[in-house]
Amino acid sequence: MKRSLAGAVAGILFASSAFSADLYQPQPVPEQPPEVAIAETSGWYLRGDVGYAFNDMRGAHFFQGSNADVGYFDSTDLDDSWTLGGGVGYQINSYLRTDLTFDYLFDSDFRGSTSGGGAAFGACVGPCTSRDISSLTAYSLLANAYVDLGTYGYVTPYVGAGIGGTHVKWNDLNNTSCADDGSSCDDTVSHGGRDSWRFTYALMAGASIDVSCNVKADIGYRYRHVDGGDMFGFAENGGPGTDDGFNIHEARLGARYLFGGCPQPVAYEPPPAPPLYK
Repeated sequence: MKRSLAGAVAGILFASSAFSADLYQPQPVPEQPPEVAIAETSGWYLRGDVGYAFNDMRGAHFFQGSNADVGYFDSTDLDDSWTLGGGVGYQINSYLRTDLTFDYLFDSDFRGSTSGGGAAFGACVGPCTSRDISSLTAYSLLANAYVDLGTYGYVTPYVGAGIGGTHVKWNDLNNTSCADDGSSCDDTVSHGGRDSWRFTYALMAGASIDVSCNVKADIGYRYRHVDGGDMFGFAENGGPGTDDGFNIHEARLGARYLFGGCPQPVAYEPPPAPPLYK
């Protein structure tokens, strides 16, 4: 009887142990995800641009004669020219950035004309027309702000505006008055060129294209309005002269370099395994 009871107890203990083993399921070990790469940007960038400027001069006027009458150019034409620029900027967030830029406008030839009494003096007798030749160079310093309009694939369109100043330097203006019938011409008179700072504002639109993790190409259009200012000095009973300012329509191609714009790998650290209870 004792032997039978001991056997029964042993069987119950064995079955209980086996049943407990069946109930315990070890926790699965979580798979380690791949390393995550995040872009750590400083926000700062450098930019460089080259452009072609279509220059539109709004006119010019000058003082003429002992009575200091105001004369106006009948025609003014300022040739197109190349531009070169650079700057430093900061990406504030995904939609807003700002920069400071310096842009140089290469030599642009000026051709103008005047007629009537303002051009008729000296050897010129009768109706006369004066041919006026000069050129200018200029550089602008602008503070700009841009709104990025979202990224579509690799392309981010934007609009922007800027404000600042432009230093305009006129070379000497040479004018030669000739009779309209071709009978005679005055000697060429040279008026010393003037230079001055002018208020300037700009409007921009374009798109940036991702070339690499920290380089963006930039294709855009910029409009600059440059106020009028001094143009040339007094000489031979004529001058000084003032231009009425000009507009610059500019097609631009450039690039921006973002500091720290490349993704940096971050090693994954798995959480500690929970304790096992058996």
